[in-house]
Amino acid sequence: MIRTYSDSPPNAAPLEQGGTTVLAISTTASGVPQHRRRGRLIMEGGNPLSDRRSVEFRSRDALFNVIPLPPAEAALDDSGYSLHGTGADAITCSVGTLDGAIGVVTRLSPTVVWVMPKGEVDTSDARALPVYLSGCGVTLGPIRGAFIRTDAETAGTPVGLQLANVSLEQGRQILTLLADALKRGVAEPAASALPVQDTIDEAERIRAILLAISTAGNKGVLRRMGRTVRLVLERYNAETEQLEWHAEDPVTDWGEAPYDIDVIGHNSAYRMRLEAGTPGGQRFTSPLPDVLFRIRHRWHRRSPAPEGVRVTFHHPLWREQGEMERAVLDLSFSGMCIRCRPEDLLFPGLLPPLLELHTPDGQSISLRGEIRYVTSARADGTVLCGLSVSPYSSDEARWVRFVSQTTNPNTCTSDVQEEGLWDVFTLSGFFSLANKSSQEFDALKQAFSHMAKRAAEVPQLFCQAVWPSERGPEATLSIMKSYRHTWMGHQVAKRPGKPALKGLEPGRIMHDLYVRCFEHPQSDADFRWAVAYVEGLNPWIARAHVRYGERHMAANPELAFTRKVHMMDVYTHEQTGRLHEGITISPATSAELTLLTDHIAHSRPSCYVEALDFTRDRIDMRAVQGQWNTFGLEREREILIARRNGVAVGAAVLELGQQGTNLYSLLDMARLFPLSDAGPSTYVALVDAARRWYAARHRRSFHYLCEDDGGQYVQDAGIHAGPDPYMWIISAKLIPDYLEHISEVSIGRRSAPNTRQG
Repeated sequence: MIRTYSDSPPNAAPLEQGGTTVLAISTTASGVPQHRRRGRLIMEGGNPLSDRRSVEFRSRDALFNVIPLPPAEAALDDSGYSLHGTGADAITCSVGTLDGAIGVVTRLSPTVVWVMPKGEVDTSDARALPVYLSGCGVTLGPIRGAFIRTDAETAGTPVGLQLANVSLEQGRQILTLLADALKRGVAEPAASALPVQDTIDEAERIRAILLAISTAGNKGVLRRMGRTVRLVLERYNAETEQLEWHAEDPVTDWGEAPYDIDVIGHNSAYRMRLEAGTPGGQRFTSPLPDVLFRIRHRWHRRSPAPEGVRVTFHHPLWREQGEMERAVLDLSFSGMCIRCRPEDLLFPGLLPPLLELHTPDGQSISLRGEIRYVTSARADGTVLCGLSVSPYSSDEARWVRFVSQTTNPNTCTSDVQEEGLWDVFTLSGFFSLANKSSQEFDALKQAFSHMAKRAAEVPQLFCQAVWPSERGPEATLSIMKSYRHTWMGHQVAKRPGKPALKGLEPGRIMHDLYVRCFEHPQSDADFRWAVAYVEGLNPWIARAHVRYGERHMAANPELAFTRKVHMMDVYTHEQTGRLHEGITISPATSAELTLLTDHIAHSRPSCYVEALDFTRDRIDMRAVQGQWNTFGLEREREILIARRNGVAVGAAVLELGQQGTNLYSLLDMARLFPLSDAGPSTYVALVDAARRWYAARHRRSFHYLCEDDGGQYVQDAGIHAGPDPYMWIISAKLIPDYLEHISEVSIGRRSAPNTRQG
């Protein structure tokens, strides 16, 4: 799901403030807007799907009526292009009068200019002042501008000027000046920094990573207060414990730390904040950073857009530009590339608050965006423009469905191929898992059919993918959001034989289904983990899941976990009839929830705790329960505590999910945990209490996930044996690598994989 964290209803109008329309923007913990924090560049973190909060315009007319937007809302403070020209290649800035030059411009766009002052500059004047830009024999101005609050009292710190009321002609002149600087190689796009995907704070790992980067001679970028310079990490000096860098341009006058550096590794990029450093000419030395942030260039796979897909939008600064309609070349869940014209006057950091995507079947999907890059003019006179985008809340589901189908055209959703799906499960032998017969599932057939249609309507929670052919559904795989940050893969089945399709590679069907299902959660800004319960005896499942999980668990147990468990069956009508004397059972108190989560944290790996919502703040599953309930679907967790003499000794964690989401009712699952050595002695009583809880919710049975060796309590509680699947958990950070793994074990194999998974 792509989130649009808005407190306003989906059709809210822009906020009116002092007669000027402004956009409401989310703030950071410090109360300063994340991408508006004055005077320094932000190292943004998290999923590339932006959590920027904006009021949503009802229509294009609602936006057009308030253009031009205030410059601070139309573009980022670090928008435009970073400049590093010197001498004749430099652009200078004057304030007040043309003769009042204050320094060399280091970053420029039609909404903001950053200047490295050549002396002291009084930035306390809040008035709009005349601003002049001079370079390459051209002088622009006067343009009205006001100083942005900065730490200008620090030597070597650029000062910023927010430009206002820039006319269309002035904007064209500024961008023409920048285009010339790009051609001469003294400018580069200043798009916002890449998002953080991982945090590394172990000194040995940091040292090893940077040592490898220095050996490879990879390039990086040094940033400080509106300035950038390319550099190379030449070596790590073990004797001085210093990093030794070489910059393309002198950094002597860059001032004191902190500095931000992005540097390329083997297949990732890393960002560091250096709190100390010693510049000298083109040499720069610094200590090892305390923290290293791993970042990615592109989280989502992009695919060519279908023929005829177009986007319409208004320039947020210049009403006279009118509505622009441009072709979409490619897209992903979080971005797109469109073909534009130089006269569109787009630049990195511009924030179009409403883009309407028009699909070939007549849909219109409302998005908001950020211009990330604009290419130089191509041979045909056009430019390519890359944007990061997120949908308006009202169009979230349609956007996810459209992108999913575009990026995975060989598959479809279950609502399109609902007829025949039941036959796929019957013919594949899916119902014979756990020694069950197809007749035992007949009671769920209606609920399953309902959810097959419902899943396509709620892509925020479900993806049931189908690979169709002339025979009907060939195979299916599902994934659903089971916990706050976790999606559960489940219910894979493939019809025996193969369709009469010329050129169909062995393994193609399973490859396409896995790609669609495991890419789908990447549309969810909260996605952190993927889980599954898989039958390890099946050759395909062993290759696709178990071996991959074991390999990555051995390499880094914080990113993957897999182990065999016992998935047993409990019937609600089979109460043991025992009195359970000396044991009282009731819902957990707050203190007992803390006791339980502490026990789980000490007895289970961290990825288990995080993926299954066993942290103290998520133990009640309130967030994901509320999300399911919003769509009229059941999802619940109850925690019962068994006490002896008032002391908590055992716990049962009971979960429930909407019937029909999984034919084996995987979400109706109970776990038992000891809170003391006497805990197992209360398990029979807890199982009886669980029977009553599930029976009150109209369940005839539920699963008990046994993670120990079982023992006498299993027999005493009347628990029935079941399959022994592998619990499989991997970090969302591994998904791109996991899908590469799926390609290796699927496409090109001599025979299509045999698959059955609960």
